[in-house]
Amino acid sequence: MKNRLLSFFVSILVLGGVAVLLSACETGNTSSDEENVQAEGVVQLEFWTFWGSEQRRPIIEKIVDDFNQMQNEIHVKHVYQPWGDIWTKSLAAIAAGNPPDVIIQDINSVRQRAEANQAVNLQPFIEQESEEIQERFYPHLWDAVLYEEEAYALPFNTDTQVLFYNKDMFEEAGLDPDSPPTTWEELEEAAAALDKKNGDQWETIGFYPLWDLGADVWSLNADNGTGWFNEDGEVAIHTPEKVEALNWIVDWQERIGRDTIERYQAEFGSGIADPFVSGLVAMRGQNINNFTSLKEHAGELNFGVAPLPERSEGSGHHSWGGGFVAEIPYGAEHPEASWEFIKYVTDNAPQEFWGANGFDVMANQHANERLAERADLTEEERMVYELAHQNLEWTVLTPVPLTAPDYNSLHNSYIDEILLGRLSPEEGLAKSQEAVEGLVQQHQ
Repeated sequence: MKNRLLSFFVSILVLGGVAVLLSACETGNTSSDEENVQAEGVVQLEFWTFWGSEQRRPIIEKIVDDFNQMQNEIHVKHVYQPWGDIWTKSLAAIAAGNPPDVIIQDINSVRQRAEANQAVNLQPFIEQESEEIQERFYPHLWDAVLYEEEAYALPFNTDTQVLFYNKDMFEEAGLDPDSPPTTWEELEEAAAALDKKNGDQWETIGFYPLWDLGADVWSLNADNGTGWFNEDGEVAIHTPEKVEALNWIVDWQERIGRDTIERYQAEFGSGIADPFVSGLVAMRGQNINNFTSLKEHAGELNFGVAPLPERSEGSGHHSWGGGFVAEIPYGAEHPEASWEFIKYVTDNAPQEFWGANGFDVMANQHANERLAERADLTEEERMVYELAHQNLEWTVLTPVPLTAPDYNSLHNSYIDEILLGRLSPEEGLAKSQEAVEGLVQQHQ
């Protein structure tokens, strides 16, 4: 009964008072709740994240504080764990029977943890809710948290790969700065117009597909959004479309030169050393979240953002995404209270607050729509959120296949052989298909 009352109370506040919650988020109220912490009967939760930066930590701790202030039955403590360490520590804690109550985890490995009994099945909580929880999220994100048709996490944030391009360079090259390339052919033509060489030295490289994006992204872009495994879990490495994609990448290598690519890539860095910021590269396929780095380091750089060009007209602007989820580790002491917290942090107002202050693409569809309209964001910021919201319709996730969780290193060895010129795309992908199919058989 107590849990039902709490759920009802939280739902009324969230659904009936979104504006009030959002206003509270924006006022910066971080008052102490020591009395609440010490109160008898208050459930204490430990929430692990890897968000410890000067930008991220205050945002997540503000969301936690708002949750603590809005009710008096649950108190959440945010615990920062360094990137990488957080997951090894959580596995050890689960094995020892003393896990955190809530943790931020990778979205593409939810099914692995569900199968290994390392996460709590959320379906019983979801079925008790008066709202359709899954309606909050983009469909491809919701699908990624399902194992045997039941949810084991709630999506928190996500990303998508897009094309950044320098509008001033477009104009100087005689290209329309408001009409970025939409197909691979147009991309090649624009890159050729943007290329500048002074003797053997490149002053501007129009584009190279593997600077920041991998062969996996361009392969699924070419193959109707199908990754190395298809929707039925079958190996889909050696397909005509993926062979075409790898041949396309090899053609770029030969045009620019492998030595040139390696020499310039060795000098790449972040900030002003980013080749797009420095002006070496005129177009670059990147995670849309790289906009935050451009805001910080690019100054007055006049840039545009567009969907990844499609292989051919009508084939689709397919892109890849990842992201993180809020999860309750198996063995958590207070799963009902943990559910109330993860339900809160993935609701409209907290998601919009995180996005507006951390400039992240949110898993909550309503939050992203609102962010694209917020008057307190710059025109560029609203543009990026609008594109993100649209691009997520073309974005696919590639959850780790349960039939071959360790296939990546094997498969990538063949991709390396192709890119080094030791195998043709046809040969390399055929060999990888056979090898990964063998790996799948070993796991059956």
